[in-house]
Amino acid sequence: MAPDTTSIFDLSPAEKLQLVEDLWDDLAATPEAIPIHEWQKEELARRKANLLKNPAATIAWEEVKRRVRNRHGR
Repeated sequence: MAPDTTSIFDLSPAEKLQLVEDLWDDLAATPEAIPIHEWQKEELARRKANLLKNPAATIAWEEVKRRVRNRHGR
């Protein structure tokens, strides 16, 4: 008799979402263990410099959410 094997692809959408959430929480518990690539550090530095240079160019989070909802009808 073959062993009973279940793939993550056999999970329901709700179970898959829960798995992703559990994995994310596990990663978030030790952020220092997550590797950061040099290109990511450079991009963060570029964005920070742009923000410091142009602080008025920012958009509030509530405005970002409003624009996304308007664009996608949610």
